[in-house]
Amino acid sequence: MEYQRKKKLTNFTIGLLFLSGGIEYAVILPTIWAYLQTLHAEPYFLGLGISAFSLTGLLAGPLFGHWSDRSQRTKAIILFANVFEIMGNFMYFMGISKWLLLGSRLVAGVGTGAGASIFGYLTRSTTSQERAKVFAAVMACRQVGLLIGPACNLFLRLCNFRLGPFEVNKFTSPGLFMCLLWILLQFVVAVMYYDLQPVPHLPLAAQQEEEREPLVQHGAGQDEPAEHRGYGGTGQRTPPEGDESRYVPNGHLAEEEGRVKEKSPFQNFSAMREYLREEVVVLLTAQFITLFNQTALETMVTPITQRYLSFGELENSIMYFLCGIEVICGFFLVRCLSSRLPDRVVLVLGLVICNVACVWCLLFLARPQGSFPILLSELVVGVFLQVLGLPFVAVSQVSLFSKVTAERTQGFSQGLRRSVGGVATILGPLWAGGLTENLYIMLGVMMGLLSLLMVMVGLSYSYLVEPPRGYVPGPSQEERRS
Repeated sequence: MEYQRKKKLTNFTIGLLFLSGGIEYAVILPTIWAYLQTLHAEPYFLGLGISAFSLTGLLAGPLFGHWSDRSQRTKAIILFANVFEIMGNFMYFMGISKWLLLGSRLVAGVGTGAGASIFGYLTRSTTSQERAKVFAAVMACRQVGLLIGPACNLFLRLCNFRLGPFEVNKFTSPGLFMCLLWILLQFVVAVMYYDLQPVPHLPLAAQQEEEREPLVQHGAGQDEPAEHRGYGGTGQRTPPEGDESRYVPNGHLAEEEGRVKEKSPFQNFSAMREYLREEVVVLLTAQFITLFNQTALETMVTPITQRYLSFGELENSIMYFLCGIEVICGFFLVRCLSSRLPDRVVLVLGLVICNVACVWCLLFLARPQGSFPILLSELVVGVFLQVLGLPFVAVSQVSLFSKVTAERTQGFSQGLRRSVGGVATILGPLWAGGLTENLYIMLGVMMGLLSLLMVMVGLSYSYLVEPPRGYVPGPSQEERRS
């Protein structure tokens, strides 16, 4: 009972951390462009400011993840990372120059690296069957933050006073607000977060019984669909046809794991072979392309609404508020579907929706024409479709990635995944920020990337399942011949 109480408090604290991350994003993004304009910044500083936050996050993620893999602890990592969030947001509040504002986003971005450690902990503490639901709940917490953030802007925009030498107005108040919020979270983490060691998902007797089962099931069981044989149960599936050499028998499992455990991913390049497997590369590509397109569209939307619809901070905040409601509903929908559909099916559904959204934007938003109601309708449909596809892709690819990579190095693996996403969130705003006047080029490249991803997922569809417990990745036939 004590363990369950601590686990609930820990999970609640994790939800608060992701909630605060969503609030920060939604509080900063609608006002940062106008804030930069008051500091006489060039237009490209918008892309730099958004990308800077991701740059340090992608560098810190694998480091924090590797730290948690080695120590099997996350509390100290979270407390350390939050210090950077506090410092970065206070620098944002100061707002002395455009360069200080850029530096503030660099410092605050380090704090996001703790997410890799948290996802590693969640992977180790959940079964493969329930993992998609847990990830959907955690991501939904961040989206709730995206929903609350614009509501916070409704009263932050009314601030107009001085605090010592600093002016508190609608542009600087988000930094002060987030600084105080992260300080409060430091106390919450210190009191309510526990470094719990995950308990085994199967009793010892069940594990021993599983190890005595044959590696390859014969007879009727061999004809079962792959998705029913490899998802954390005692049933085994054979390796994908024509690729048996990618796995080694269970008899060599201890020897293989021992060699991998001897050195960290930073010390042994052969351990990195795990991240070059086909299914892993496809999922990392999905992470990159979807986040690249998402951040590019987010960067594009604000100038478009300002130019064609005359939207200000209030209208943009309302737009993000409504998008937050839609995304939360999407995550709950994915949470329900994940218990009925395999992760790879959910991934394909999300990619189809994203492709439709990109085609719509290419047809109607590349060169907006018409009256205000027509322009508003075209924008609403495009944003609605884009936001709808995100939960499907986000949850399914994170869940699949945690299943096709080793559990013992989940912190580093999740850090690598988030770093790939960080690169996308850097390049996306930079790409969109420089092409706001050439939307056909910008949207055309995004459409090409999505088409490439659909082809990759289609060709690798049979590998996008959890590897059986009786196998670990082994050398391919080409490597053995050499």
